[in-house]
Amino acid sequence: MDSTASTPQTPATPIVPLDVTDQQNSALLDDTLALLNAGVPDKPDKHGLSEIDRWEAVLQASERPGLAKIIQELAILREQLTASDTKTHDLAETLATLGAETSKVADESTDDYAAPLGQLSKLLIKMGSSLSR
Repeated sequence: MDSTASTPQTPATPIVPLDVTDQQNSALLDDTLALLNAGVPDKPDKHGLSEIDRWEAVLQASERPGLAKIIQELAILREQLTASDTKTHDLAETLATLGAETSKVADESTDDYAAPLGQLSKLLIKMGSSLSR
């Protein structure tokens, strides 16, 4: 083997922006509302973590301003749900913050998402409140 030969390189994988349709946004909202309406699971649930991952991807691809705090809180929520030493109070605060931030987005929304986002906001705040008791 020739020592001056170049080392083969793996070509960089291009980052393709996520394109989410209105129908996909509606389906994600519906899925999340159904999950939260089922109540707080008794044990850690991979479905909840998958929802968090889906939301992060969609929100990061969105061009709407004001979503950075929600993305940050979702990352915190994932960490809390996967950690074994998370305090219930901390989880409750994160859910309440997510609910409040979602409410702001719902208030600023002028499309068909205002009502479902408002409902999502209320559910997040309610779950946070039930955990803090």
